[in-house]
Amino acid sequence: MAGDPTVTVLSGRGRWLVLGAIATVSVGGAGLYGVHAAHEHQQRTTGASTARVSASLPTGPHITFRNTAAGEGYGMVASVALSDPDGARDVTSQPCDRVDVAGDYLSCLRTVRGIPTTFETQVYETGGGPVTTWPLAGIPSRTRVSEDGLIATTAFVTGHSYAADSFSTETTVKAPDGRDYGNLQDFVITVDGRPLTAIDRNVWGVTFSGEHRFYATVSAGGTSWLVEGDLDERTMTSLATNAECPSVSPDGTRVALKVRRGADGGGGVMDIVGATGVHWDAAVLDLATGERTVIELERGIDDQLEWLDDGTLLYGAPREDAGWDADVYRLAPEAGAQPELFIEHAWSPSVVR
Repeated sequence: MAGDPTVTVLSGRGRWLVLGAIATVSVGGAGLYGVHAAHEHQQRTTGASTARVSASLPTGPHITFRNTAAGEGYGMVASVALSDPDGARDVTSQPCDRVDVAGDYLSCLRTVRGIPTTFETQVYETGGGPVTTWPLAGIPSRTRVSEDGLIATTAFVTGHSYAADSFSTETTVKAPDGRDYGNLQDFVITVDGRPLTAIDRNVWGVTFSGEHRFYATVSAGGTSWLVEGDLDERTMTSLATNAECPSVSPDGTRVALKVRRGADGGGGVMDIVGATGVHWDAAVLDLATGERTVIELERGIDDQLEWLDDGTLLYGAPREDAGWDADVYRLAPEAGAQPELFIEHAWSPSVVR
């Protein structure tokens, strides 16, 4: 579900209709897409919801996510207590395609249905209402919030003739107080000791690691790298290949990743929108030793992992029998681990401890 509920959850068998949306927009069919999206959304949101309606997020430890249960609360930000993930969920009136919470802020990437359909980032205070809004350059994909209020967003962008199938990503870091680090693609990127100047480079999947530091994915020429970045210095430096959508563990010692099976270097931007035949496993990289533990998954994963705690990973996966619905699974960060259902009818989990 890399984007709008009516975009990323339309496709069954674990693939979202991101490519279809991109193709529609890129051939000048944005108006038609908007009408179709509105119709699909109406079908899913019709009917009563059994969830409790809440005006805001809880103040205690909880898990925030996008509610994918059919009914009036479909596509809205929801939450369950961290101590009772199977318990009743509180559903707000905030529609989001991707959501993340940290510190004082919640980041909500959403699709504004219409003719044409547009996309935006909405930032909320965790205990209150909206703070600010800014436009997204394309279809929502990833977002992360730092403890000190930085908001990272990734969107799919159409119309770049140099990119495969004429689309790429735009990843930015901003803050409600006016800080704006711009498009991370414009940072100085060093790969294996050399400047990366390829015109087809893309950046996505930011995760913050304290103060001005972050990790992200960079790709170019069909290869992907895990990079460590410095916002103040406006630099990114490669750490490993075949590594996408990083997530830093709570203790800061490891990074969870998705890795492309059978690839030494990973793939380009086509892979992050569900290219046919691509299979990602989960992996954990020890930052001190560089040791990588790969967790082979029968079904594969296409999400940015989230840490429930230092011993548990979370990720969302679409239902094979209903591509517009999804569930959140938990996974131990060790070889041979098997995913277990954690929260039904949920997507884009964010843990608030």
